[in-house]
Amino acid sequence: MWRDALLMARKDLKIEVRSRVATNQVAPFAIIVLVLFGFALDPDRNVLQTAAPGLFWVAVLFCALLAVQRSFAVEAADAAGDGLRMSGLDPAGIFLGKAAAVALELVGLEALLALGIAFLYGTALSGALLLFATAATATVGLAACGTVYGVLAAGLRVRETLLPLLLLPVVAPVLIGATQAWQVALGTAAGDGWRWVVLLAVFGVVYVTLGVLAFGTLLEEA
Repeated sequence: MWRDALLMARKDLKIEVRSRVATNQVAPFAIIVLVLFGFALDPDRNVLQTAAPGLFWVAVLFCALLAVQRSFAVEAADAAGDGLRMSGLDPAGIFLGKAAAVALELVGLEALLALGIAFLYGTALSGALLLFATAATATVGLAACGTVYGVLAAGLRVRETLLPLLLLPVVAPVLIGATQAWQVALGTAAGDGWRWVVLLAVFGVVYVTLGVLAFGTLLEEA
């Protein structure tokens, strides 16, 4: 399983490196989202600094949606999905590899977005440990959940419009938990940010487990 996961992750990441979709399309999209949020809310830096955690994670969520769509669009081209099903790879390994590739892409985009909110909104990135723990658990949850719902929508002609409808309501706990934890870390809200990290970790564990157990069946149905 782990060998197949590494093989799948390496394949997806090589495709992204060669196509540069994340670099040339998703990353500029993420920055444009931050800029538009800044225009839409208020030029007052105090308002933007208060809203920065929520805006950051909304932008990450949009990027995750694009990354998952791209991950399964690759398999839809030239009947690559049929080859994947007949490859003999462990379905759990395929799931873990694709989720890991999406997660690594999100890590790079999150680093870019963090620099964006620091530069555009004047946000001071304090509470590093809580910030990193939140980002790690939220990223795992988004990647695992996105991969599960991505394969559900992969075999449908309307997958580009169906995936957001399936995924966005389900990842609402990630958006809420990550935003609340970052607000505590950045000092814009009081409370215990670590309880939100626990929620994110539980969400991630549930969807990683679901993907490992059910991805083979979902892939065959797709």
